Amino acid sequence: MSATPPLHQAARIQRRWPLISASVAIALVLVLGAIIAFRPNEPFVIDLKWMAEVTEHRSPVWTVPALFFNWVGGGIVGSVVIPVVIFLLLLAFRRPWGASYFAIASVISVVCVQVLKHTVGRARPSEILVVADPGSFPSGHTANAATMAVVFGILFPRVWVWCVGGAWAILMAISRTYLGAHWLSDTIGGLLLGAGVAVIVWAPLAYKLAEESARPHPFVLARSRPAPR
Repeated sequence: MSATPPLHQAARIQRRWPLISASVAIALVLVLGAIIAFRPNEPFVIDLKWMAEVTEHRSPVWTVPALFFNWVGGGIVGSVVIPVVIFLLLLAFRRPWGASYFAIASVISVVCVQVLKHTVGRARPSEILVVADPGSFPSGHTANAATMAVVFGILFPRVWVWCVGGAWAILMAISRTYLGAHWLSDTIGGLLLGAGVAVIVWAPLAYKLAEESARPHPFVLARSRPAPR
Protein backbone atom coordinates (compact mmCIF):
# COMPACT_ATOMS: atom_id res chain seq x y z
CA MET A 1 0.00 0.00 0.00
CA SER A 2 1.18 3.50 -0.74
CA ALA A 3 1.86 6.00 2.02
CA THR A 4 -0.12 8.64 0.11
CA PRO A 5 -3.57 8.12 1.74
CA PRO A 6 -2.28 8.59 5.34
CA LEU A 7 -0.39 11.70 4.21
CA HIS A 8 -3.50 13.16 2.59
CA GLN A 9 -5.43 12.34 5.74
CA ALA A 10 -2.77 14.11 7.81
CA ALA A 11 -3.13 17.19 5.62
CA ARG A 12 -6.87 17.23 6.30
CA ILE A 13 -6.24 16.83 10.02
CA GLN A 14 -4.18 20.02 9.92
CA ARG A 15 -7.31 21.96 8.96
CA ARG A 16 -9.90 20.21 11.19
CA TRP A 17 -8.55 19.11 14.53
CA PRO A 18 -7.34 22.40 16.04
CA LEU A 19 -10.89 23.77 16.09
CA ILE A 20 -12.41 20.51 17.28
CA SER A 21 -9.92 19.92 20.09
CA ALA A 22 -9.89 23.55 21.22
CA SER A 23 -13.68 23.76 21.33
CA VAL A 24 -14.13 20.52 23.23
CA ALA A 25 -11.25 19.59 25.54
CA ILE A 26 -9.68 22.97 26.28
CA ALA A 27 -13.04 24.77 26.45
CA LEU A 28 -14.27 22.27 29.02
CA VAL A 29 -11.15 22.84 31.13
CA LEU A 30 -11.62 26.61 30.98
CA VAL A 31 -15.29 26.37 31.94
CA LEU A 32 -14.50 24.02 34.80
CA GLY A 33 -11.68 26.31 35.94
CA ALA A 34 -13.98 29.35 35.84
CA ILE A 35 -16.59 27.56 37.97
CA ILE A 36 -13.95 26.52 40.50
CA ALA A 37 -12.45 30.02 40.60
CA PHE A 38 -15.73 31.37 41.95
CA ARG A 39 -15.83 28.70 44.65
CA PRO A 40 -12.14 27.87 45.43
CA ASN A 41 -12.88 26.65 48.96
CA GLU A 42 -16.07 24.74 48.11
CA PRO A 43 -15.30 21.36 46.51
CA PHE A 44 -17.97 19.71 44.41
CA VAL A 45 -20.08 17.02 46.04
CA ILE A 46 -18.44 14.36 43.86
CA ASP A 47 -15.02 15.62 45.00
CA LEU A 48 -15.94 15.20 48.67
CA LYS A 49 -17.48 11.76 48.16
CA TRP A 50 -14.52 10.50 46.15
CA MET A 51 -12.01 11.86 48.67
CA ALA A 52 -13.87 10.20 51.54
CA GLU A 53 -13.85 6.91 49.62
CA VAL A 54 -10.12 6.88 48.80
CA THR A 55 -8.99 8.04 52.24
CA GLU A 56 -11.08 5.32 53.85
CA HIS A 57 -9.20 2.67 51.86
CA ARG A 58 -5.68 3.95 52.43
CA SER A 59 -3.16 1.21 53.24
CA PRO A 60 0.53 0.47 52.55
CA VAL A 61 -0.57 -1.79 49.68
CA TRP A 62 -1.91 1.25 47.79
CA THR A 63 0.28 3.97 49.27
CA VAL A 64 3.55 2.57 47.91
CA PRO A 65 2.50 2.50 44.22
CA ALA A 66 0.79 5.89 44.67
CA LEU A 67 4.06 7.36 45.96
CA PHE A 68 5.85 5.83 42.97
CA PHE A 69 3.45 7.61 40.62
CA ASN A 70 4.05 10.81 42.58
CA TRP A 71 7.81 10.43 42.14
CA VAL A 72 7.84 9.45 38.48
CA GLY A 73 5.15 11.92 37.41
CA GLY A 74 6.57 15.13 38.84
CA GLY A 75 9.58 16.83 40.38
CA ILE A 76 12.97 16.63 38.70
CA VAL A 77 12.43 13.03 37.59
CA GLY A 78 9.03 13.48 35.99
CA SER A 79 9.47 17.02 34.71
CA VAL A 80 13.07 16.91 33.47
CA VAL A 81 14.83 13.52 33.50
CA ILE A 82 12.14 11.36 31.87
CA PRO A 83 11.14 13.92 29.20
CA VAL A 84 14.79 14.48 28.25
CA VAL A 85 15.40 10.73 27.98
CA ILE A 86 12.30 10.31 25.79
CA PHE A 87 13.36 13.24 23.60
CA LEU A 88 16.85 11.76 23.11
CA LEU A 89 15.47 8.29 22.39
CA LEU A 90 13.20 9.67 19.67
CA LEU A 91 16.18 11.44 18.14
CA ALA A 92 18.20 8.21 18.33
CA PHE A 93 15.40 6.43 16.45
CA ARG A 94 15.63 9.15 13.78
CA ARG A 95 12.31 10.72 14.68
CA PRO A 96 13.27 14.44 14.89
CA TRP A 97 9.72 15.60 14.14
CA GLY A 98 8.41 13.19 16.75
CA ALA A 99 10.95 14.45 19.27
CA SER A 100 9.99 18.05 18.52
CA TYR A 101 6.31 17.22 18.83
CA PHE A 102 6.84 15.59 22.21
CA ALA A 103 8.95 18.49 23.49
CA ILE A 104 6.55 21.21 22.33
CA ALA A 105 3.45 19.43 23.66
CA SER A 106 5.11 18.75 27.02
CA VAL A 107 6.28 22.33 27.50
CA ILE A 108 2.92 23.86 26.49
CA SER A 109 1.09 21.45 28.80
CA VAL A 110 3.27 22.46 31.76
CA VAL A 111 2.86 26.17 31.00
CA CYS A 112 -0.93 25.86 30.70
CA VAL A 113 -1.12 23.97 33.99
CA GLN A 114 0.89 26.61 35.84
CA VAL A 115 -1.12 29.49 34.36
CA LEU A 116 -4.39 27.85 35.38
CA LYS A 117 -3.10 26.98 38.86
CA HIS A 118 -2.21 30.60 39.56
CA THR A 119 -5.38 31.93 37.92
CA VAL A 120 -7.89 29.60 39.58
CA GLY A 121 -6.12 29.49 42.95
CA ARG A 122 -7.88 26.41 44.26
CA ALA A 123 -6.75 25.05 47.62
CA ARG A 124 -5.55 21.46 47.82
CA PRO A 125 -7.37 18.90 49.98
CA SER A 126 -6.47 18.87 53.68
CA GLU A 127 -5.87 15.08 53.58
CA ILE A 128 -2.71 15.44 51.45
CA LEU A 129 0.09 12.94 52.15
CA VAL A 130 2.84 14.52 50.04
CA VAL A 131 4.53 17.89 49.74
CA ALA A 132 3.13 19.89 46.81
CA ASP A 133 3.19 23.42 45.48
CA PRO A 134 0.15 25.71 45.86
CA GLY A 135 -2.68 25.39 43.40
CA SER A 136 -4.83 22.33 43.01
CA PHE A 137 -6.56 22.84 39.65
CA PRO A 138 -5.65 21.26 37.31
CA SER A 139 -3.45 18.30 38.23
CA GLY A 140 -0.03 18.74 36.64
CA HIS A 141 0.90 15.10 37.12
CA THR A 142 -2.28 13.99 35.36
CA ALA A 143 -1.96 16.53 32.55
CA ASN A 144 1.61 15.39 31.92
CA ALA A 145 0.54 11.73 31.85
CA ALA A 146 -2.32 12.48 29.45
CA THR A 147 -0.05 14.48 27.16
CA MET A 148 2.46 11.64 27.02
CA ALA A 149 -0.28 9.05 26.42
CA VAL A 150 -1.72 10.94 23.45
CA VAL A 151 1.69 11.82 22.00
CA PHE A 152 2.85 8.21 22.09
CA GLY A 153 -0.47 7.00 20.74
CA ILE A 154 -0.10 9.35 17.77
CA LEU A 155 3.59 8.58 17.16
CA PHE A 156 3.11 4.82 17.52
CA PRO A 157 -0.51 4.11 16.49
CA ARG A 158 -0.99 0.69 18.01
CA VAL A 159 -3.89 -0.50 20.14
CA TRP A 160 -1.60 -1.63 22.95
CA VAL A 161 0.16 1.76 23.01
CA TRP A 162 -3.17 3.53 23.46
CA CYS A 163 -4.22 1.02 26.12
CA VAL A 164 -1.00 1.38 28.10
CA GLY A 165 -1.05 5.15 27.76
CA GLY A 166 -4.69 5.39 28.82
CA ALA A 167 -4.09 3.11 31.81
CA TRP A 168 -1.05 5.17 32.82
CA ALA A 169 -3.00 8.44 32.72
CA ILE A 170 -5.98 7.03 34.64
CA LEU A 171 -3.78 5.41 37.30
CA MET A 172 -1.89 8.69 37.66
CA ALA A 173 -5.20 10.50 38.19
CA ILE A 174 -6.33 7.97 40.81
CA SER A 175 -2.98 8.15 42.62
CA ARG A 176 -3.23 11.95 42.88
CA THR A 177 -6.61 11.75 44.59
CA TYR A 178 -5.51 8.82 46.75
CA LEU A 179 -2.58 10.87 48.08
CA GLY A 180 -4.91 13.80 48.72
CA ALA A 181 -2.89 16.01 46.39
CA HIS A 182 -5.91 16.78 44.20
CA TRP A 183 -9.67 16.69 44.08
CA LEU A 184 -11.24 14.40 41.52
CA SER A 185 -12.27 17.37 39.36
CA ASP A 186 -8.62 18.52 39.32
CA THR A 187 -7.58 15.26 37.70
CA ILE A 188 -10.44 15.40 35.19
CA GLY A 189 -9.25 18.87 34.21
CA GLY A 190 -5.70 17.56 33.92
CA LEU A 191 -6.74 14.71 31.65
CA LEU A 192 -8.70 17.02 29.35
CA LEU A 193 -5.97 19.65 29.28
CA GLY A 194 -3.12 17.23 28.60
CA ALA A 195 -4.97 15.39 25.86
CA GLY A 196 -6.27 18.61 24.32
CA VAL A 197 -2.83 20.21 24.16
CA ALA A 198 -1.34 17.08 22.59
CA VAL A 199 -3.97 17.05 19.84
CA ILE A 200 -3.71 20.79 19.15
CA VAL A 201 0.08 20.62 18.84
CA TRP A 202 -0.25 17.53 16.63
CA ALA A 203 -2.47 19.29 14.07
CA PRO A 204 0.13 21.56 12.40
CA LEU A 205 2.73 18.78 12.57
CA ALA A 206 0.45 15.97 11.39
CA TYR A 207 1.74 15.84 7.80
CA LYS A 208 5.41 15.86 8.81
CA LEU A 209 4.82 13.22 11.50
CA ALA A 210 2.93 10.97 9.07
CA GLU A 211 5.67 11.41 6.49
CA GLU A 212 8.33 10.61 9.05
CA SER A 213 6.52 7.51 10.33
CA ALA A 214 6.26 6.17 6.75
CA ARG A 215 10.02 6.00 6.41
CA PRO A 216 11.76 2.67 7.10
CA HIS A 217 13.08 2.30 10.62
CA PRO A 218 16.90 2.70 10.84
CA PHE A 219 17.22 -0.76 12.42
CA VAL A 220 15.26 -2.25 9.52
CA LEU A 221 17.60 -0.54 7.08
CA ALA A 222 20.60 -1.88 8.97
CA ARG A 223 19.30 -5.46 8.80
CA SER A 224 18.45 -5.18 5.12
CA ARG A 225 21.92 -4.08 4.07
CA PRO A 226 24.05 -6.89 2.59
CA ALA A 227 26.93 -8.03 4.74
CA PRO A 228 30.38 -7.02 3.52
CA ARG A 229 32.24 -9.73 1.62
